[in-house]
Amino acid sequence: MENNQMTKLLLIDDEKPTRKVLGLYLRSKGYEVTTAADGREGIELFQQEKPSIVLTDIKMPGTDGLEVLKIIKQMHPETEVIVITGHGDVDVAIRSLELEASDFITKPIANEALSVALKRAKEKLRTKRMLKDYTNNLEARVRKATEELRDRYAFEGNLIQHSIDGIVATDEHGNIVTFNQGAEKIFGYSRDEVVGKMNIATLYPQKIAGEIKEKLIGKETGKHEKGEWKEITVLGKGGAEIPVRFSGTLLHRNGDIIGSVSFFHDLREVKRLERELLEKERLSTIGQTVASLAHYIKNILYGLEGGVYVVNKGIRKNNIEKLRKGWDIVQRNIAKLSDLTLDLLNYSKEREPEYEWCSPNRIAEDVCELMDCKARETQVELRKDLDPHLEEALLDPKGIHRCLLNLVSNAIGACATDEEPHKDFVVTVTTKREPDQSVTLRVSDNGPGMDESVRKQLFSGLFSTKGSKGTGLGLLITQKVVQEHGGTIAVHSKPGKGSIFTIHLPSRHPEIHEEALCDPKDNLVSETPR
Repeated sequence: MENNQMTKLLLIDDEKPTRKVLGLYLRSKGYEVTTAADGREGIELFQQEKPSIVLTDIKMPGTDGLEVLKIIKQMHPETEVIVITGHGDVDVAIRSLELEASDFITKPIANEALSVALKRAKEKLRTKRMLKDYTNNLEARVRKATEELRDRYAFEGNLIQHSIDGIVATDEHGNIVTFNQGAEKIFGYSRDEVVGKMNIATLYPQKIAGEIKEKLIGKETGKHEKGEWKEITVLGKGGAEIPVRFSGTLLHRNGDIIGSVSFFHDLREVKRLERELLEKERLSTIGQTVASLAHYIKNILYGLEGGVYVVNKGIRKNNIEKLRKGWDIVQRNIAKLSDLTLDLLNYSKEREPEYEWCSPNRIAEDVCELMDCKARETQVELRKDLDPHLEEALLDPKGIHRCLLNLVSNAIGACATDEEPHKDFVVTVTTKREPDQSVTLRVSDNGPGMDESVRKQLFSGLFSTKGSKGTGLGLLITQKVVQEHGGTIAVHSKPGKGSIFTIHLPSRHPEIHEEALCDPKDNLVSETPR
C-alpha cells in the first residue's frame, strides 16, 4: 500500500447528516474522504479508490456493515475497517471483531473515540507496511551475507520481543527458551524468571501442556500441524485467572522436531468491554420495560383489593369461611409483590458469585425434591439423570440452585399448558462432567415447545410465555447468574417437540475460596420461581 494512500478513507453510512458531519470532521483531520450511501455503493467505491481505512455503519438497508466488512477483507485483507454500532449491540460488535474489524465505535460518535480508533488503524497499517516492505526486500538483504543475516535476526528478535501478543517457545523437552514482553505482561513473570528455569508443564494449563509434551515425546516428524486459535484460561503469577486466545505448533528442522512455539492473545480488555456492554444493555432493558411491570403490579393490587373486599365482607357477616378465603387472596398477592421486588433487586445490581466447593448433583437433587409436589399436581413425571462421576466443583450454590429451580418450574409449567390429549409428560434434569472438567446442567421437557419467534424473545426484556401470570424475570436472572459464572445458557425447542435448556459452566481453579468447602444443604434457598 502506497504512502499517499495512508490518508485515503471511505465512509459508508445510509444517513446523509452523519456522512456530512463525519466527512467534515475527517477532512479537517487531513483525511481524503470518499462517502457512500449504502453497502453496495461502498464496495464499488472501494474497488475504485482502494482506501487504506474504511469506516462503515453496521445497520444499513441491503448490504449491511458486517457483509461489507467480510467482502472488503476478502478483496484486500490489509485494509483496516472500523465499524459503527448502535448502543447495546453487543453481539454485533463482538461479531465484527471476529471478522477482523480494526475496531468498533458506538453511536452517538464521540470525536475522541473516533480519533483513537483511527490512530490504532493507522498504526496497524504502518506495521503491515513495514512487514510487507521487509518481506519484499528479504531476497536483496540475503545477498548481503553476514551483515544482512545479523540485521535480520535483530529485526526478528525485536519483532518477537515487542509483539503485543505473548510468544513462548520451548526446546524439544518443553523447557522454555523464549519469553517475550507480551508474555511477561500476560503471565506476570519476568523473562529472567522463566527462560531456562521453567517448563511448559509449570506455566501452561495442564491439558495444553500435556498435549504439547505428548507430541514432543512422540516425535511425530512427518506431521506438520497448523495451530488453531482457541479460547482458554491461564494462571498468572499469584494465581490470577487470565482469559487468552491460544495457538501453538511444533517447530521442525530437517524433518526433526526441535521444539514448540505458542502464541497468547490477552483477552482481559475484550472481556471487560463485553461485561461493560452487557451491563449497559441490561440496565437499558430495565428502563425500557418498567412500563410493562406497572401492568403486572396493577393486577396484584387488584388482587389485594379483591381480597380486602372479601375479608371486610366476612367481618361484617361474621363469616369465618369468607374471612379465610379473603385472607388467602391477600397473602398470595403479598407473596407475588414480595417475589417481584426481590427479583428486580437481584437483576438490577452487579453481583460477584460466592464460590464454594459444592456438589452439582446435590443441588439438582434438592431442586427435584422441591418441585416434586408441583410435578405430581400437574401430572408430570420428574426424572433425574445425574452423572455419578461428577465430583464437587467451585460454584455459587445459591445462584445455581436458583437457575435450576427456575428452569424446572418453567418446564413443568409448560407441560401443564400442553393441550395434547393422552400424552405422558416428562421433565428430565441432567448433570454431566465434560472432558475439559466443565459442568453441564440440562433441563428438558416434552411439552408444547416454542417456535423461533418465541425463542428469540426469551432473554430479551421482561418477556414471559405465561402471559399475565409471569414477569419474565426468572429467565433473565438465570441468564445473569450463568454469565456471572463465565458460563453460557442455550435453548433448543420446536413446536410440539418440547424444549431443552442447557447451562454450561467452565471449570474454575481451586485458588478461589480454597478454604471453603460447602454443604449445599446449608446454602440452598427454597423458593418458587416466576
